[in-house]
Amino acid sequence: MNPPIQRVFDLLFSHWGQQHWWPAESQLEMMLGAVLTQNTAWTNVEKAIENLRTHNALSLNALHHGSTEQLAEWIRPAGYYNQKAKYIKTMIDTICSRFHSSIDLLFELETPALRKELLSWKGIGPETADSILLYAANRPVFVVDAYTKRILIRHGWCTEKATYNEIAALFTKNLPEDVQLFNEYHALIVRLGKTHCQTKQKCLDCPLENYLVK
Repeated sequence: MNPPIQRVFDLLFSHWGQQHWWPAESQLEMMLGAVLTQNTAWTNVEKAIENLRTHNALSLNALHHGSTEQLAEWIRPAGYYNQKAKYIKTMIDTICSRFHSSIDLLFELETPALRKELLSWKGIGPETADSILLYAANRPVFVVDAYTKRILIRHGWCTEKATYNEIAALFTKNLPEDVQLFNEYHALIVRLGKTHCQTKQKCLDCPLENYLVK
């Protein structure tokens, strides 16, 4: 069954309105958030980001010259902090060494090349790379997360075997190539996942209740 992609967006947007996502003050902060949010709640990411802000560490220069151990302590609230600190250091050091400490220079790459570059960095998978592409680099790519696949499966719009790229294509092939639309749609899916399509689904009053597979 083909998902009614545009109709789903209209229902979610009508129900919740604009989500004002991604909440970051700079491209760097957004990129850090994309790594920090792996396997944790956004409230924990906010605490980690605030620690970095308090210690004047929200800059390429500060993160490049600081130690991985210190970074790990600052981002501890986000969980997996030693691992994520290594990922962030790799990201920062690569930008500094290969792109002359310039995110703007990095973002001069065409979208396919930029995605390939991001995916080559340790700890950056498709979801994190596409989050950076969409929210920091303003590229029209659709971010697929666990909520997206869960929602599609429960409504009979994809199977468990569907790949990341196959799910993303369902959206990109059925919607206008528009950064703001993809931004808003992903944010609304996250809202739906948090309020209704949790591990234990709460279908009552869900905007997509009528589409649920009976």
